[in-house]
Parts: sequence; structure tokens; C-alpha cells
Amino acid sequence: MIRHFLHSLTLDRAAVADWNVHPFSVPAIRQLKTLELHPKVTFFVGENGSGKSTLLESIAEKLGFRAAGGSRVQSLYKHDYTSPLTPHISLSRTSNRPMDGFFLRAESFYNWATELDELEATPFCGGVLNSYGGKSLHAQSHGESFLNLLTQRIDGHGIYLFDEPEAALSPQRQLSMLVRLHDLVDEFSQFIIATHSPLIMAYPDAWIYQFTAEGIQRIAYEDTEHYQITRSFMRDHKVMMKRLLRREDELDLGA
Repeated sequence: MIRHFLHSLTLDRAAVADWNVHPFSVPAIRQLKTLELHPKVTFFVGENGSGKSTLLESIAEKLGFRAAGGSRVQSLYKHDYTSPLTPHISLSRTSNRPMDGFFLRAESFYNWATELDELEATPFCGGVLNSYGGKSLHAQSHGESFLNLLTQRIDGHGIYLFDEPEAALSPQRQLSMLVRLHDLVDEFSQFIIATHSPLIMAYPDAWIYQFTAEGIQRIAYEDTEHYQITRSFMRDHKVMMKRLLRREDELDLGA
């Protein structure tokens, strides 16, 4: 059985009018052609500004989410921004159709929580918070609200896009997220996740795409900078810190 909804994405390069305009000027986007997606979990990794969130945003918009995040139903309420990259992206889909979906953006989760409160207070829309722990997300910690989203709002048999979910989660909660993610994968779900977390990107058998100045390349977990730096730090954090924070008397002040 085919266990995914998206095969790949393609950038219509011939339709790009100016490669010197953002986001087409971003090296990873500039070199993008076709990117195959894992049937279960795909990770986008790279430095800030490398284009991973930009591409994730365009995929989300193509799927019917709005750039600010949320569910597709909620997306009907506001359409205040469209990425200039989105019209140039096409998605190759399977015959399967997702029954659920969500686009999580850590940077705009506060706005999403506010919209839910507004909906809860709107006639005929009460009860929406039942899918998020039964109370306002503003009355929960960031981590609690995100885990309630995972365990109570997200039902499976869907496609889910997460942009830096680790921003809300402690290391222990990131491990809890992986357990829930695995349950959802078993419930016919597909994930595309942009992350900096070496814990989250360790999910087994996932594809990891690294966004660099040389383009977008699929990479093994152990070859990611995130893994290597974390491993080096944990192996001997005192040596690492000494190198990073050199004492004044060790500095060559005449250099």
C-alpha cells in the first residue's frame, strides 16, 4: 500500500522572472528543480535563512493552508499573504486524499491561539478548544499547547507540516513528540518538518534534506552539522566551551 499523499515538488524554473529577487535569490531555492518526499517523514535542515522555512511555507500554501499556519478549515478566515514562491511550485500527489492536516509555525503559534479564542467566542463556533485540551492555548504553556495539538487535535490520516516545533519543547517533550509522531505515521500520516533539533531529526528511516549555498542535498543523520556539533559538545563540553569562550589572558591582543 502506498503510504503517502505527496510524491515530490517541482519548481517551474522557466516561469521565474528574476532570480535576483527574494526568495529566488536564496542559493538553495535558486538551484531547486525537483525534490522527492519521503512517504512518511521528511526533514528540512540548514542554517537560518537557508530557505527551508520558505519552501515549507510554499508547500503549505499549495496544500490549502495559509502562510501563518493552522488548519485548512481555519485558513478560510484570512488570506493576508502569499509567498512569491508558491505560484511557481507544483506538487506531485498520489491518488490518496488526506482527511486531516495542519501547518504549525512556531513563530506564529501565538496568533493561531488568539484566533482560536476568537472562534470560541463566536456564535455557532463554540467548542473548538475541545481539540486543544479544552482551554485557551494562552492559558497553557507553549509546550503544553503544542503537545495538546499533537495528541488531541491531530487525528492521523493526514499531512502535517511543522516549522521548528522544537521552539516550544524541552528535550524530554521533544522525545514525547517523536513517540506521538510515530503513532501518527502508523495512522497513515505524512510529515514534512523544518527543524534545528538533532533529537527530532533522529527519527528512524526519515529523509533529511540539507539546505546550503550549494543547493539542497539529501544527507545522512550522522553527517548533519547538528549531529556533529552536538556530539562534539557532549563528548567534552569543557574543551568546547574553552575554545568558544577564550579567557582574555589567552587572547593575542596584538593581533
